[in-house]
Amino acid sequence: MLIERHLRPYLNEALDTFRVVVLHGARQSGKTTLARLVTEERHGAYMTLDDDATREAAIGDPTTFLTEQPKPLTVDEVQLGGDRLIRAVKQLVDADPTPGRFLLTGSTNFLSVPTISESLAGRVRILRLWPLSQAELEGRTASVIDQWFEQPDRIGPRKHMKRREYLECVCRGGYPEVLNLPSRLRDDWFQSYLETVLQRDIFELADVRRKAAVPQLLRWTASATAAELNITGVANALGIDRSTVVTYLEWLQTVFLIHLLPQWSRNYTKRTVRRPKLHLTDSGIAASLLGIAPAMLIPATAPATGPLLETFTVNEIARQLSNTQSRINMFSYRDYPGREIDLILERRDGTIVAIEIKATSSPTASQLRHVRWLRDKLDAITPGTFQAGLLLHTGPQTLTIGDRLHLHPINTLWEAHLT
Repeated sequence: MLIERHLRPYLNEALDTFRVVVLHGARQSGKTTLARLVTEERHGAYMTLDDDATREAAIGDPTTFLTEQPKPLTVDEVQLGGDRLIRAVKQLVDADPTPGRFLLTGSTNFLSVPTISESLAGRVRILRLWPLSQAELEGRTASVIDQWFEQPDRIGPRKHMKRREYLECVCRGGYPEVLNLPSRLRDDWFQSYLETVLQRDIFELADVRRKAAVPQLLRWTASATAAELNITGVANALGIDRSTVVTYLEWLQTVFLIHLLPQWSRNYTKRTVRRPKLHLTDSGIAASLLGIAPAMLIPATAPATGPLLETFTVNEIARQLSNTQSRINMFSYRDYPGREIDLILERRDGTIVAIEIKATSSPTASQLRHVRWLRDKLDAITPGTFQAGLLLHTGPQTLTIGDRLHLHPINTLWEAHLT
């Protein structure tokens, strides 16, 4: 069954407007399916550089390769063609600026691959495709996030989910190939997937001198998901020098296995100097790396439940934001007195929504105490900035518990309706 991707209309819009469109994201997130679908609708051509003969043709004579096919020409796994292919694209679209000439897809971050120095600046629209969101799996098209800035008190879920159902979603993740696999085979798929990503997208493109350290670091990131990134701490724990840790973490970002949330501050320079918060980009991979099944997350004392559920929820929000026209940035918050907020969403007009994510089915007002503190501080300094504080939880409660403070089940993200 074909699952409608929320990014599809924005991909079509980009092809109607820009000479080149780059669609990048993790392997097996659905890029090829989406790119083929859009290319066929536009009567274009699809070529993949995963094929050895095709790759040799593209590298050997890129101009001929790019001009002999109908447009739009989709080039899959474009990072394998290197800088020579991208420079040929640049020359062709400079000579003929017709929109929608090339759709380039890649399993690495287009702007971070060292073999590609040409950014196509001014000619390209870059879109990221995440693994499937719960909203896409449920067939929901509208995002609730904009409503959090407008009418959070009027939002509720259409139906309730049990805590175990959330934990099953956490361990499954959003990769399309995993959806119909029995749970006993998921770990096999995740293990094979990670081996492919490390071999094809890191070891072939990067100068990795300590290959054995990369899987070690990846397992460490799973244990540290939803926590602040302490470079010195991980270097000491794994016996790797600090600069190597930084380099390898950058590669894990380049292949879309991890993402970092900068710390939020009204002093904007502080965002780059405080430790960011680390999340794996798919909670299913995190659970697999930790050897965790849903049943192991059920006890209230299970230490991994909170971090994995937070990562799952943060990723759901990130996936929805990447597929909308909303200009909303994501941050975490922690200050030196020890106040922490899991997620802060900030619009370009400076308004914010602060979010706490808890695995509890019995949420309490005290769990929003740091959000309440932030509300009061912003009200005193920049009135009108703080729009809402939310506690997302695994219970059924949808309540307003104070001035602009609300409780919502996590599945409001994909089951929302206005009351």
